[in-house]
Amino acid sequence: MSFFEGLEAEEYDRQYSDRLLLKRVFTYFKPQRFRLLLVGLLTLFISMIGAILPIIVSRGVDGLQHPESKMIPLLLAGSVVLIGFLSWIANWTNRRLVMRAIAAIVMSLAEDAFLAATKHDLSFYDKFSSGKIVSRITSDTRDFGSLVGLSTDLIAELGQSVILSIVLLTIEWQLTLILFAIIPVVFLLTAVLRNLARKVTQQGMRAMAEVNSTIKETVSGITVAKNFRQESRVYADFDHANQQSYRLNVKRGIVLTLVFPMLNTCGGIASGILVYIGGLNVIEGIVTAGAWYLFLLSLDRFLFPVLSLSSFLTQIQTGLAAAERVFSLIDAVPVVHQTAQNPVPKIIGRIDFEKVNFYYKSSEPVLENFNLRVQPGETLALVGHTGAGKSSIGKLIARFYEFQGGMILIDDQDIRTFDLKTYRKQLGIVSQSPFLFSGTVLDNIRYANQEVSEIEIEKIACQIGGGEWLEILSRGLLTDVGERGGMLSMGQRQLVSLMRVLVQKPAIFILDEATASVDPFTEWQIQQGLSLILSATTSILIAHRLSTVKSADRIIVMDNGRILEEGNHKTLLNMNGYYSDLYNTYFRHQSLAYIEQAKALMLE
Repeated sequence: MSFFEGLEAEEYDRQYSDRLLLKRVFTYFKPQRFRLLLVGLLTLFISMIGAILPIIVSRGVDGLQHPESKMIPLLLAGSVVLIGFLSWIANWTNRRLVMRAIAAIVMSLAEDAFLAATKHDLSFYDKFSSGKIVSRITSDTRDFGSLVGLSTDLIAELGQSVILSIVLLTIEWQLTLILFAIIPVVFLLTAVLRNLARKVTQQGMRAMAEVNSTIKETVSGITVAKNFRQESRVYADFDHANQQSYRLNVKRGIVLTLVFPMLNTCGGIASGILVYIGGLNVIEGIVTAGAWYLFLLSLDRFLFPVLSLSSFLTQIQTGLAAAERVFSLIDAVPVVHQTAQNPVPKIIGRIDFEKVNFYYKSSEPVLENFNLRVQPGETLALVGHTGAGKSSIGKLIARFYEFQGGMILIDDQDIRTFDLKTYRKQLGIVSQSPFLFSGTVLDNIRYANQEVSEIEIEKIACQIGGGEWLEILSRGLLTDVGERGGMLSMGQRQLVSLMRVLVQKPAIFILDEATASVDPFTEWQIQQGLSLILSATTSILIAHRLSTVKSADRIIVMDNGRILEEGNHKTLLNMNGYYSDLYNTYFRHQSLAYIEQAKALMLE
């Protein structure tokens, strides 16, 4: 396998130049400018006292030759202790400010990345793993934070290098010029490794995203894995991703650890040359021993920040690679495009599809020149075999996906001109697999309407089967639903989802009915809940139950994105067409099954 094979970039990934990345990064530094200014001043102070120490020691060494030098060792010791104490205080304050700045910048970047992720339509999540998106919001933003710390260290080393270069020039300008001639070689080596460091860092981050994606998918589907006894298989999938991450991060470490040994070798050669030439100058009396000692001390202190600067240029690629991945997520263009952001007045509920074309994949059209009109307050049931396009109609009304041709009008207004936030506030949607968030039943019912009171919720709940469904719950509205609602039955989850819509009081209701069967009593309760919603909304029902179909004002029979028949239940049966066949092969048997279940319950 090639050094960079195995993990491909996501389709929305972008390549940014270092200049553009740094410009973008500084926009996140800006709110922390006062704190970072203090960091810069402290860093300059630390650099200055670090550069002053060798000068003090050197002057002290030369001063020992005078008769009145008995106090000089004490003064030297006191100066060293004082400088050490001041350096410790400054460094502690500096690090504290840096950590606060890093935390604030990482938080801001993560907020922007998460906000961008929430704005993407469902087609984005169809194409890209949510686990990998999570990795960008968490791991990559954390790696980006290291850029802040490196930047402050870079400023410190740069300041110290400038000060010490001035000191070196005043001591022995000829040796200093020789030293300066070596520096371009050091930075040339760094430039060679820079691009390699960026590539291996990106691959390491993609590998970690793959691990996170595998973990998320496995944990989410652990019930299925256990049902089919596939624990060893899911572990093997994780182990493969983890091993790949390990190998790529080892390669990344090798590249990054090459930098310092190479730079130290260059520094050692430079030091050896300068020590030899400087020693000859002392012997010949060109410089004093104290000046030579100062040069050697300053040389070591000068070379370390220069070598660190070169190393940082490579290490900074980690932060830039992380920034590039996060900015790619933020800059990804949503597929759903609104031509305007007009505020949405109270929706009456008229819906028009005019020659709508829609596909998930360009090679597989779902709707072609599709026309449909739904009247305000009408209850429309969509029936047909899987893949007929029923659910797609509901998703297009909700603007979860972008249609490729034609128009969708709500109350004679183009749906693409609406402000989506205010528009969706007037939609009530129940998906085929009702999703509940961790928390209580009350929390989930209030999810879209925090203002509704507990008394009002209980009043509405009592209109569904006399509230018996709520009494069955161990703690009523305060019952914990568990992760994804796993502590409730499917019927109870559906009832909570319907209650969530009822308290929202939407103008348009979309129900993608669950195919899972429930007992007749729960079925009756669900129908009561539905009736409360249907009486006050324009409703689109993707129907799987006969009771739901029969309650509709109009039934649309679909196949391959086309309308085959329409009418009410009785009219369609009398036509002896597609609906009649569907009823006899599916709905009728479903109805007989419920009758048998009801009889069994009565016998019990």
